[in-house]
Amino acid sequence: MFKIADLDESRAPLLDHLIELRTRIVRALLALGVGFAICLYFADDILGLLVRPLKQAFPDGQGQLIFTKLPEVFFVELKVALFAGFMVSFPVIANQLWAFVAPGLYAREKKAFLPFLFATPVLFTAGASLAYFIVMPTAFKFFLGFGGEAGGLQVQALPSAGEYLNLVMQFILGFGVTFLLPVLLLLLHRAGIVSRAQMVAARRYVIVAIFVIAAVVTPPDPGSQIILALPLWLLFEASLVLMRLQEGAVAADKAAREAEEAAAAAAAE
Repeated sequence: MFKIADLDESRAPLLDHLIELRTRIVRALLALGVGFAICLYFADDILGLLVRPLKQAFPDGQGQLIFTKLPEVFFVELKVALFAGFMVSFPVIANQLWAFVAPGLYAREKKAFLPFLFATPVLFTAGASLAYFIVMPTAFKFFLGFGGEAGGLQVQALPSAGEYLNLVMQFILGFGVTFLLPVLLLLLHRAGIVSRAQMVAARRYVIVAIFVIAAVVTPPDPGSQIILALPLWLLFEASLVLMRLQEGAVAADKAAREAEEAAAAAAAE
């Protein structure tokens, strides 16, 4: 017969998990706060790095950033500090997330998940680097090419600091996140949610989706869309190759899960 004591005992593990989750979140927020404070001190230097692609796109000695609202630059520096602070504190945040999730995983699941944990920052950095060093200078030169004279009036580019920062963050985050496509596909494959055969059959639809995502993430110039779509296409094809290599591990995981479920059912009987 169910007793009040049993209810109290069932609540204890949940309460322990909630306390641990709170502790992990507090530590992650503290790391973010420290990173934000440090990056706020160097906000002008970081903003200078983010402005460099635009400076290179302008002819020598030309180009400037303006602000049309008095607090605009102040909020720009806050956004820069928060953006950079998150990047700096991400290893600590990821470590806290892993420390909370890892105890609930089996040894084989930890071993399977660790490569994805290391691949995530590498792929994100690769996508962000592509955006910063190649895509942004190319796109900015393309946009600045529309300046000149119209109807006897000079048409000049006078980007505001806030709009420029939003565009830079769109480029860096968009390219960085979309480059995590292999991690998502391989995790779904390892979990048995999708199979390689399904991905091969849906290849044409995935390619269309890649170009749609590239059109949404990047500004409306064809060059940026193609520069993002082609690497994503290659990453998708690489994911199919890696899926073939890990099919044996997926089959072993499935057999192990079935054995564990059968053992648990036998013990329950």
